[in-house]
Amino acid sequence: MSEAVYSVSGMSCGHCESAISQEVGALPGVTSVKAVAGTGLVTIASEQPLDDAAVRAAVDEAGFELVGRA
Repeated sequence: MSEAVYSVSGMSCGHCESAISQEVGALPGVTSVKAVAGTGLVTIASEQPLDDAAVRAAVDEAGFELVGRA
């Protein structure tokens, strides 16, 4: 198992959290996603180390900007 925390800009509500969780959760190997609008942090657990470019693309697809690893 691998876990990573990313900082995401633009999250402001539960809908934002859901959109990011849905997109990132669809990445291969991802087992859980916890997005928190109040902190701007997204915690991702996966079966293998995450590809930052794939996470960035999923966050972009949800309509938000990945700032980087927290």
